[in-house]
Amino acid sequence: MKSKLYKVLHKVCGKPMVDLVLTQAEAVHPEEIVTVVGHGAEQVEKALGDRTEYALQEKQLGTANAVLQAEKVLGDKEGMTLVVSGDTPLLTSETFEKLFAYHQDKKAAATILTAQAPDPFGYGRIVRNDLGTVEKIVEQKDASQTEKKIHEINTGVFCFDNQKLFAALHKVKNNNAQGEYYLTDVIEIMKHEGEVIAAYKMADFDEAMGCNDRIALAAANKVMRRRINEAHMRDGVSMINPESTYIDVGVKIGNDTTIEADVQLKGKTVIGSDCYIGANSTISDSTLEDHVTVTSSTIEDSIMHSHSDIGPNSHLRPQSDIGESVHIGNFCEVKKATIGARTKVGHLSYVGDATLGSDINVGCGVVFVNYDGVKKWHTNVGDHAFIGSNSNIVAPVDVADHSFIAAGSTITDGIPYHAMAIARARQVNKDGYWEKLPIAKDKDWNE
Repeated sequence: MKSKLYKVLHKVCGKPMVDLVLTQAEAVHPEEIVTVVGHGAEQVEKALGDRTEYALQEKQLGTANAVLQAEKVLGDKEGMTLVVSGDTPLLTSETFEKLFAYHQDKKAAATILTAQAPDPFGYGRIVRNDLGTVEKIVEQKDASQTEKKIHEINTGVFCFDNQKLFAALHKVKNNNAQGEYYLTDVIEIMKHEGEVIAAYKMADFDEAMGCNDRIALAAANKVMRRRINEAHMRDGVSMINPESTYIDVGVKIGNDTTIEADVQLKGKTVIGSDCYIGANSTISDSTLEDHVTVTSSTIEDSIMHSHSDIGPNSHLRPQSDIGESVHIGNFCEVKKATIGARTKVGHLSYVGDATLGSDINVGCGVVFVNYDGVKKWHTNVGDHAFIGSNSNIVAPVDVADHSFIAAGSTITDGIPYHAMAIARARQVNKDGYWEKLPIAKDKDWNE
């Protein structure tokens, strides 16, 4: 990856690859899950938490050596063991279940999950004899010219008889081009010992995709996006252009919601039914209730209640709570503010660190001045208040219900119930001012 970030922590549709693999493994309800970590162990453990046990591979001596590190946890147990790589984010629990069933049906000691690759470069090849029986797996660097022409590849996923797996792991040698202990050599060891070796070929090669560079990572994102979008559309979501709609794993969307082109829905976002998400909108870690309209706007870590709307070109920064039927117009910014039902913030305004009641009108160009250079301060505005255009409300201040702020005012004190505050200099007209300017004597200008 040529990155400071450990490979399996690179994200596919918002989730680290290893998290996606673990999620699918969890779905088959195993008794034990062990994640073998090496370089970047602390980062991986932080990402996965207590969902799995961990085994440390101190030196990167190959895949067989990696699996061997789980022996302390698994070595004496009976049953099937699934081995899967953390950089294969497109695998599904359904495929794992089919692999288990095939393994049991064949009474195999080991079953390899294979796929037919259009371009097998970089993958281990499945070498079969004339009867179609698996003879061995050969890695790209160790393959002959004939073996390199094989298109059936090893996906890196195996199902083993657990005790036979660990017995064979101790017999693996590292006499290969890389000087590593290959897990694939377990197959040849078991075969020489007369064990049944099976191979289950899955239908969809895309699912087998491993991500060893940024090109493969982009390809995996594309496949995952298609899966996600198709699932939402089957559940009743309309997408104007699915190819340009980017939805993270885990995002929830209600039916009869419409999503226009170039929309990004990220993180833990939840969108209700009958919403309309306009083009070029980005919504991250936020909740939109039913009948919400977003027009070309950005929403972060906020909530919009039912029948509210925003945009175009507005921004909800974190901890914004937009009430029912609230209107946030164009070029507005809201940050850490609660806005009550039916309040209107029409255009070109900033509402930060504030609590606004219901049925308030906020005029054009209003600024809630919340920062004194050291500390953020809070403003409260009561129900049915009217805030005239181009007003500055300098926090901390309390504006009572049914009060008025005249346009162009700078408010620094509280306003009582039913009062109107005017805080601006009285207009003064300077008669004859034009004649005093040097430009007034310029003949060309006057003409």
